[in-house]
Amino acid sequence: MGLVMAHVDLAKAEAGQIAGEVGRVAALGALAIALVIFAVFLVVIGTSLWLGEWLLGSMGWGVLHGFLLFVSVAMAAVLGGLGIAPRRLGGAFLVSVVVAVVVGVVLGLGLLNQLYTSVGDALGLAVDPGIRPLVVGMLLGGLVGLVAGLVAAVLMNASGGGRFVALAGLTVLGVALGAFTSITFGPQVGAGIGITLGYVTWMALMGIDVMRTGIDVEALKRRFYPEQTIDTSKETLEWLQKRMPPGIGS
Repeated sequence: MGLVMAHVDLAKAEAGQIAGEVGRVAALGALAIALVIFAVFLVVIGTSLWLGEWLLGSMGWGVLHGFLLFVSVAMAAVLGGLGIAPRRLGGAFLVSVVVAVVVGVVLGLGLLNQLYTSVGDALGLAVDPGIRPLVVGMLLGGLVGLVAGLVAAVLMNASGGGRFVALAGLTVLGVALGAFTSITFGPQVGAGIGITLGYVTWMALMGIDVMRTGIDVEALKRRFYPEQTIDTSKETLEWLQKRMPPGIGS
């Protein structure tokens, strides 16, 4: 018995040493993984800040775009996990890229400002040339918003108050957009605004798509519910119950 207990004590001591080594290796491995993750984050965040400073003239753009990138990718990952088809998420991303490029080019080159200036010069508005693009932009934007508000008021199923709110809201929005697009931002700021609107458009399109089609709860349930196993087990149980001798029960 003493010999057996000696072997047991030796096994316990060796098991303790092995457990300590395993814990040490696991701790070092966890530290290595954490440092690798930190290095990846550092590269991504540093690259975003560097691109914002180098291409767009400010680190603020890098911070904003990095934040929007992480949020939009996280949103796409969650929706993909909930069963939204990658094709739909990819389609929304492609539309957002087009929006980013178009807005960046239009604002960066001041195309709308040039358009407003040409319209104001052609109409011969008695306004100071320095603010003429702003006035024309607000007038054209308000006109477009008014037309869109009239169309929305006619098509929407709401009371007179709701239609008036839609009409007034779209008109004010048109005036604000006209004033905003009359500003000469320059290539860097225009590109930064375009990229920002691209990310916002991607998230908005993904949200609208989910609200429009909804989440297929039944398909999601089938992915995590072992329906076939449960049904087969029920059939097997019924088969066994039919073949049990009388008086044994279930």
